[in-house]
Amino acid sequence: MTAETAGDFVEAQVVLKNKYGLHARPCTLIAQTAKKFTSQVVLAKDGTEVDAKSIFGMLTLAAECGTELTVKARGPDAPEAVAKLQDVIGSFQAED
Repeated sequence: MTAETAGDFVEAQVVLKNKYGLHARPCTLIAQTAKKFTSQVVLAKDGTEVDAKSIFGMLTLAAECGTELTVKARGPDAPEAVAKLQDVIGSFQAED
């Protein structure tokens, strides 16, 4: 889970660990965290990108347990945003 710079974006991969996948509770926590940053923050799965500040957008990814997600951010606090979201997503337990 290391962050890399891709053009103007900072990005990192993280594997979704909870057995229920990306459902309402994790999406809410991700969105609340992403909204603390001024950078544009995106969550991507299999080439589909959604706004990480949008709960509904993230739900459309239909990410299941074991899915590799890409966290991307562009803006003044992009490295911090990516690092924090990696921590949040990586901390989800099997029952979250």
